[in-house]
Amino acid sequence: MYNETNFDHLPVLSALSDIAGFELVPDIIWIFDLDRHGFWWGNSSALKFWGLDRVQQLIDKDLSADTESARQRTEQTFYKAVAQGMTVDPWTTYPNGKPKTLMMRHKAVLLGPEKHRGIIAFISEEVNLGEDPETLIFAEAVRYTSVAVTSFTLQGKPIFENPVAAELYGYARGGLDAAGTGNTTDALDHSDGSDNTLSEFERRFADPAEGKARLAQAQAHQDGQQEHLMRTQKGIRRHAVNIRTSRHPLTGDYLTLVSEYDVTELHDALAEAECVKEELKKQAHYDALTGLPSLRLCKDRMEEAFSQAKHGNKQVALMFVDLDGFKSVNDNYGHDAGDQVLKAVGQRLSALVGAEDTVGRIGGDEFIIILPDISHKDDSAQIAERAIKDLSQPFQVEDEVCQRVNAYIGASVGIALYPVSGQSAEELLRAADQSMYQVKRAGKNNFCFASEWMA
Repeated sequence: MYNETNFDHLPVLSALSDIAGFELVPDIIWIFDLDRHGFWWGNSSALKFWGLDRVQQLIDKDLSADTESARQRTEQTFYKAVAQGMTVDPWTTYPNGKPKTLMMRHKAVLLGPEKHRGIIAFISEEVNLGEDPETLIFAEAVRYTSVAVTSFTLQGKPIFENPVAAELYGYARGGLDAAGTGNTTDALDHSDGSDNTLSEFERRFADPAEGKARLAQAQAHQDGQQEHLMRTQKGIRRHAVNIRTSRHPLTGDYLTLVSEYDVTELHDALAEAECVKEELKKQAHYDALTGLPSLRLCKDRMEEAFSQAKHGNKQVALMFVDLDGFKSVNDNYGHDAGDQVLKAVGQRLSALVGAEDTVGRIGGDEFIIILPDISHKDDSAQIAERAIKDLSQPFQVEDEVCQRVNAYIGASVGIALYPVSGQSAEELLRAADQSMYQVKRAGKNNFCFASEWMA
């Protein structure tokens, strides 16, 4: 048992009455007892999430099958929340035995008279204000949630904000009075020339036009959640803004209830992940040195060309180009000079073909050319002759001592035609490769069709 004096700064939930207000919050909220390794409580949204009817069923939920790593992660999350105040992490849960990954915010607390270590979990991505969201304005317990909650008139005047919203937008922490007018302090400075005719609701938006549009939707009783850039005390932040229209519980007047939470880091992380994904995709499909398509992308383009050729009664030519004498360039002038030659080879080959054709580097000093639409094999023979001629011209490179030198290579080219020499990318590659070796054995610096030696 951990020494509770280590956690004197944590809130203590001694009884269920301390968290009764959580029932008024539409988020999925549950409280987990680490020392018992079981649920301590959950609101109605949490019960619905787990497919249960009563809190006691959640408390009695059998978690004995949890892995040791799951238990360790729960421990780590608690201590992280102790240190940081709040954590945000993706967690995979298994309601009804099916995996579901959610972004969860966790707050560390102490539970009951025993002061067990506990975690309050808030699942903001599941925000749903329900049929009677006006109860939110009476929930004192919203101080525990990271969701900013504000109640506006339909004209956009704030009449209530919870502490999170007050901290974000600088209003006084007011509440509804009996008349429903509220008591808030306008903390937005209009001395910068901003439009004084805008409502406080509209001025929260970095783009007031978006605020005006959302307010018009609220006035038309059109509910929904969208992401917006918001003007907060922390600067411009991206928020998921959920707007619901309801009635004041005392006066019956319509209200606009706004529930919002910061997704800036999540949005940035997703954007970064997308960039990484695109970069990995690029690395998988393109050669890092020359920028030419890789073998993987070339195979995809070949299969696509085969499919089109079937319908158009056309042929596809695959040319396997292997450089002759390239090893001597590396040995005599260094690998940097060799890289310069490889880049130049890619450029020279690309200059020989059209936009619909493909030049790829598939490894080392091996290149391929895909001609997806030829009427006769002589079309590919002409390209092969030009490639051999162009690659025999000197390559001006810098050697290891930065002197400009002329490097010379040659090229052996094997050509295979679809569908004569192969029905798939692998078969055509094999046929073109073997044809290239026929050229090597015959003296190099020439080309050969697979049909000429396979027949």
